[in-house]
Amino acid sequence: MAKRKRKKSKSEREKSGRWSQRVTQESHALVLEEGVFTLDSPRAIAASLKRSADESRRRKSEPFRSAMSMLVFYINRAGNGVSKTRKAKLEKAKAELRKLYGKD
Repeated sequence: MAKRKRKKSKSEREKSGRWSQRVTQESHALVLEEGVFTLDSPRAIAASLKRSADESRRRKSEPFRSAMSMLVFYINRAGNGVSKTRKAKLEKAKAELRKLYGKD
């Protein structure tokens, strides 16, 4: 018979609930520039991600995939509380990132 897992206390849930923030800050795949996802221009966001991916020696896949993965991760998880206009800029940054890498 399988053991039941005990429920986490509220403080345990709060600590573990910040995993997505921790990933964006401490990613082993990319070292991101400070405030990259808060930049005003989609092109500036894409350019910053491209720089980070190109310079990284710890990534496991090609630079384009690493940069796009980090952007999509932020949009899907860490960016849950962003406004519609900010989310639209982040979506446009995906298109800009494709342009920068010649993946139109």
